[in-house]
Formats: sequence, structure tokens, C-alpha cells
Amino acid sequence: QVQLVESGGGLVQAGGSLRLSCVASGSIFSSAAMGWYRQAPGKQRELVAAITSLGATHHADSVKGRFTISRDKAKKTVYLQMNSLKPEDTAVYYCNVNGDSPYEYDYWGQGTQVTVSS
Repeated sequence: QVQLVESGGGLVQAGGSLRLSCVASGSIFSSAAMGWYRQAPGKQRELVAAITSLGATHHADSVKGRFTISRDKAKKTVYLQMNSLKPEDTAVYYCNVNGDSPYEYDYWGQGTQVTVSS
């Protein structure tokens, strides 16, 4: 069983920075992709950024140039560096690990709140 624990959320003023971390406990396959999603009140959960096992990254248009996803395979940890934060970035941020080998799996963290004040 895999558990994901996020940390690093909090309250920050617009223009500030935060770094989210997500540590996986249990076995993570080397082929796993990891990512960050967010959900604001009254809105659907959306993909913020993702990183493949080979290090290829994808960032949503709304965060390009401001957020950067990275991972440390040895530590089974994925990070999200968030700079130039805006009030519209306010949401609960969730860590995700998924893959399809040797079987399909999809794990979620409990979420960490990020609040950006104007």
C-alpha cells in the first residue's frame, strides 16, 4: 500500500513563494509518474504539473513560468516550487502517483491548503 504525505502549504501574500513536498511511503515503481493537482472551492480538480519517470515535465498554462515540478526518485519525493503566487492559485493541492505497469495504480495524498492573499 502506498501513502502520500504532502507538506509545505500555508498562507502567503501575492508575489510570494512556497515549496510543496510529497513523500511516498511503500513501494513506488520506477515507471511511476508523479504530479500535482489542485482544487479551488466550487471548482473541479485540475492538473497543475506532472513529471514522468524519465523526468519529462508538463505544466498547466496557468502556472507556466511560475511553478516548477521536480522529483527525487531515491527519496520517493516530488516537489512543486511555486513562485510569483497569485490569489487565484488559492486551492487545496494534491499529490498523485500513477502508472500502468505491472498493473494500473493511482494514489492520492490528503491535500495541503495553499492560500494566497492579495
